[in-house]
Amino acid sequence: MMLRTIQTKWLMLSVMMLAPALAASAADISGTWKGTAQTPAGPTERTFNFKVDGNKLTGDTTSDMFGKSTIEDGKIDGDNVSFTITISVQGNDAQVNYKGKVKGDQIDFTVEIPAVNQTIEYTAKRVAETKQ
Repeated sequence: MMLRTIQTKWLMLSVMMLAPALAASAADISGTWKGTAQTPAGPTERTFNFKVDGNKLTGDTTSDMFGKSTIEDGKIDGDNVSFTITISVQGNDAQVNYKGKVKGDQIDFTVEIPAVNQTIEYTAKRVAETKQ
């Protein structure tokens, strides 16, 4: 019985020590990123302003083609990133789903646009912060 109690305490201690490490393992993509994608309508550029809090991702994006959008349902799990934005196309709102993999200062996205049954590849790169 005493051995079982000791094992339980060690297990609990191990879990408590591991939990902060798991939370810290999410990629820190806070800041500004820019990317370009090829679409049937031609190339489009998008700027991402990411804010990370633990595994939650918020912020906004701006596109030369679709204007500004707010990041919704943003999540970070290790190096995996996912979020949704809503864009307006000819007066109609459409959801766009981003899923990406962080690779240092680059994120490779697969972007799904369900309204038009289209998927595009998008690469974003971290914008270097300028010091004033």
